[in-house]
Amino acid sequence: MTHPTGRPDVVAPATALRASAPGWATDADVVVVGSGVAGLTAALRCAAAGARVTVVTKARLDDGSTRWAQGGIAAALGEGDTPEQHLDDTLVAGAGLCDERAVRTLVTEGPDAVRRLIATGARFDADDTGEILLAREGGHHRRRIAHAGGDATGAEISRALVEAVREAGIDTVENALVLDLLKDGSGRAAGVTLHVMGEGQRDGVGAVRADAVVLATGGMGQIFSATTNPAVSTGDGVALALRAGAEVSDLEFVQFHPTVLWLGPEAEGQQPLVSEAVRGEGAHLVDADGVRFMQGQHELAELAPRDIVAKGIMRRMQERGAEHMYLDARHFGARMWERRFPTILAACRAHGIDPVTEPIPVAPAAHYASGGVRTDLHGRTTVPGLYACGEVACTGVHGANRLASNSLLEGLVFAERIAEDITAGAAGAAGAEGPARPATAAVRPGPDERTGPDEGAPGGAPLLASEARYEIQHIMTHGAGVLRSAESLARAADRLERVHDEAAAQLRRDGKTAEPGVETWEATNLHLVARVLVAAALRREETRGCHWREDRPARDDAAWRRHLLVTLGPDGALEVRSTDSEAFPPPTTPRTETESRP
Repeated sequence: MTHPTGRPDVVAPATALRASAPGWATDADVVVVGSGVAGLTAALRCAAAGARVTVVTKARLDDGSTRWAQGGIAAALGEGDTPEQHLDDTLVAGAGLCDERAVRTLVTEGPDAVRRLIATGARFDADDTGEILLAREGGHHRRRIAHAGGDATGAEISRALVEAVREAGIDTVENALVLDLLKDGSGRAAGVTLHVMGEGQRDGVGAVRADAVVLATGGMGQIFSATTNPAVSTGDGVALALRAGAEVSDLEFVQFHPTVLWLGPEAEGQQPLVSEAVRGEGAHLVDADGVRFMQGQHELAELAPRDIVAKGIMRRMQERGAEHMYLDARHFGARMWERRFPTILAACRAHGIDPVTEPIPVAPAAHYASGGVRTDLHGRTTVPGLYACGEVACTGVHGANRLASNSLLEGLVFAERIAEDITAGAAGAAGAEGPARPATAAVRPGPDERTGPDEGAPGGAPLLASEARYEIQHIMTHGAGVLRSAESLARAADRLERVHDEAAAQLRRDGKTAEPGVETWEATNLHLVARVLVAAALRREETRGCHWREDRPARDDAAWRRHLLVTLGPDGALEVRSTDSEAFPPPTTPRTETESRP
């Protein structure tokens, strides 16, 4: 697809989603895709430095994943707490796969980043003297979680940042699904194509031209039937990055939040979260007989890292033949529930459960992607000029399992670093030195390096019908959910391939594919992200963090204390490789796409 300017050297990748040619275009120095804490922080910092910024967001400006965050933002702000202690808790939660340099960056720069967020207008809960009230959550040995509105932290952060963006007069394009990255003749990011839903000056398929592209698109929870993620979390940023030739890493580590309100076996879509902060304030996990089953499983019991609590709940459910466990916080009393957790209280009561008088039925559900588009400490990906931050990125902070309330902080800290890198003089020179693909000596290719079919169809890959979304969710929930095995993952891989093959066969036979549109683009993105997750989970033959292999129940540091890196070939095949250690290869100029891979 040629760029709307008529410049033949600026094109979308060969693997781009099927879409009509852009009918409009606009220019910016920086285009930010996403409007959560990461995206809006990057936009504000770039604009403050004088850059022309355009923010593209899939729904309304205030409708990203950030506003659903309940617990808070973790930082060493309290008396006696230190970044070193925060680092230790993060490394333990990450189960041996955190990049310590990235974690140290997070915890040392985090406190001042939170203070700048407050200066931007965010109001956190404080005592009568004005000191920020700090809570404790799973995996933290200290109270270091700043919260707002009791359990509405994300909504408050979103409010403050959206107001600041509007006051700054930053150009925004709402209700727009990003499609693909545009590149110039040298392979550098040159903007994005997108589709605006609705009518106006900018509607339908268009393009934003920019020297730097920042992905802050959030998560991919919608690849599972039940998730805490909003409906817009369809992995669009990860899919775009893959099609653009970027590396993704650690996608097998999907965190399943232990305590999601259980609404019945047939419940699908976004499910109400019961924040970890409820356990931090003293709620107990119990079975139907009232037994606190997490005691004795970990020194922190209910406040163990999330992967351990989720596994504890699943084991107890299996032992008892139960569909859920309970979270008992009746001892809080009505006043504490209303003051500290008003959002959760309202959600429970809306579903006929009163936590003041009865235990809350809970079960794990898909919550957060610890992996994503691989970046260095400045948010640079392996594609020059393309940056990523927030949940869509893999900075190395989270390792195999995210520590509670580190996600908002990661988005904040690395968004600021991206803005500094872009505006330092360079999007040009700086962005050209993203993390390198590992050299031959630094990887361990396996026998199944390339997975997935050659399209063999004119025009490239087909779009999937909108109904495929539900089939993909069912496949992933049953084959690659909390409990996984070689058998379940192989079955999932086979079924995902059949979904693709049916669409490809129709394209070859009739020359037809699903009609381009938001629902078919989303289904196609979900399918690509699901393929990557399953391929990585099948390759990682161990249990670590939030990747639980029933057939490989032990953690194997000798073989698997390393990251899996995945790229997408021009023929639609996946290449899965591994690093030599838990540290990502150092950032150097990446090889061009035309060079052979090891």
